[in-house]
Amino acid sequence: MTERTTVDITDAALADAARPLLDKLVSDRVASALTAQTATLWGEEAESEASIRLAWTTLHKSSRPLIGEIEALRTELRSEGVDRIVLAGMGGSSLAPEVITGTEGVPLTVLDTTDAGQVADALAGDLERTALVVSSKSGTTVETDSHRRIFAEAFAKAGIDAARRMIVVTDPGSPLAELAESEGYRKVFLADPHVGGRYSALTAFGLVPAGLAGADVARLLDQAAGVAETLSSDSPDNPALRLAAALAAAHDAGAEKVVLADTGSGIAGFGDWAEQLIAESTGKQGTGLLPVVVESPTAPGFADAGPDATAVAVGPSVAGSAVSTTGSLGALFLLWEYAVAVAGRLLGINPFDQPDVEAAKKAARALLDNPHALSGTEEPTAVIGPVEVYGPVGDAGTGTLTDVLREFVDGVAEGGYLAVQAYLDRLDDASATVLRSELARRSGRQTTFGWGPRFLHSTGQYHKGGHRNGSFLQITGAVEEDIAVPGRPYTLSTLQLAQALGDGQVLADTGRPVLRLHLTDRAAGLADVVRAVQELTR
Repeated sequence: MTERTTVDITDAALADAARPLLDKLVSDRVASALTAQTATLWGEEAESEASIRLAWTTLHKSSRPLIGEIEALRTELRSEGVDRIVLAGMGGSSLAPEVITGTEGVPLTVLDTTDAGQVADALAGDLERTALVVSSKSGTTVETDSHRRIFAEAFAKAGIDAARRMIVVTDPGSPLAELAESEGYRKVFLADPHVGGRYSALTAFGLVPAGLAGADVARLLDQAAGVAETLSSDSPDNPALRLAAALAAAHDAGAEKVVLADTGSGIAGFGDWAEQLIAESTGKQGTGLLPVVVESPTAPGFADAGPDATAVAVGPSVAGSAVSTTGSLGALFLLWEYAVAVAGRLLGINPFDQPDVEAAKKAARALLDNPHALSGTEEPTAVIGPVEVYGPVGDAGTGTLTDVLREFVDGVAEGGYLAVQAYLDRLDDASATVLRSELARRSGRQTTFGWGPRFLHSTGQYHKGGHRNGSFLQITGAVEEDIAVPGRPYTLSTLQLAQALGDGQVLADTGRPVLRLHLTDRAAGLADVVRAVQELTR
């Protein structure tokens, strides 16, 4: 039996506010126009970009030929004893495959980090059984190129033909496509160039790594196909139109944050995928929707969302949720893509560009080109045990770490948000994630958590282009064993620090408060930071 795909607006006031927006979307025939890939839906300024970004509406049909190609390659690899898939990709190139494989319970090692420890863990796997999927739409993603270089060297040192273990997913004509051809890589999958990264879950970017890992990607396309006609209908029962109207109505009333909690959907990590879709699509021109992914519906920030946020259940409606969305994974991919694109129309922005993402990349590149700027010449404003403090701390700099954090948290704007940005090892430093709930509970502010540089490819756009009411807590850490990037004049730790400092610089230059805590001893420093946060009182 096909699982029903629904959007239920359980908050009566929100339902009333959304109704006129929904009626207008229906009367303007927005859903059918979107399916027909009408580029004028977002206004004249967005038309040029939209005209080359709408092929995702029919991917449940156009991606079908990939199924056979993926299965044939998987069979080939397994016949050679290669059954471990490592994915090197950032943002849209990694988030969907991670959700797909996590939901189906098949193993996929995802590298969306510049942390040397996490990359070393991936290298420590059985290389004899390993194939690397190098996934980049532009073909120039610095993190992904670094992973490719590191693995190519590791394969060669192990006596393995690196080219036979390299599988590429990229756009036609990209530098990566040209490199793959010249190097004779095992297989190149060219994705549809008329689909942006955050809408690419059902393209080769989502399907190839997930399918090679063993996920049933044909079923995923079937799930999307099963809801496609409903999402194309100009009807008030269209769940995508209902969700778009609810999000826009909430935003109009001052709830510019969307708190996402899984309530029993059976989908692993859907919020992390939706986070990029929402933040990059809407967070620009000083407006937008900030996604806040929480641990559960009982976590701080969901049932007590407050007037500046809308609690959205991924799964059945629960106490505290204002909206709930249910359905299979393939259906929800397509539903949310439709809803966010339509919400962009209601917010008056172009959902397909990301004008502020490049700023942090440029700043990081400038720092990489100037090693002196990364050589430790910046003096900390305070050193408290294994934690170096960087940023304006006032009188708190002579006190405890709790004093420093209290001053920082007290400075968060009314109705603003806290963003914790951890440039650490997502596996070995996983305890850092507790900071989100602890800070949310003690500050009373909506709080997000992102692993750096992963979040730069998702919420990074909103941080710089969305509502100007965020405060940013960066956490960096000392690296015990670094990894050189072959053919490049830097190591992973240098790149990681450049990304943190570059993004922090851009945020500070635009008037956003930034506090960086550097852990000279990661384990001890992280324990001290968590303890200091727990000592805060509201």
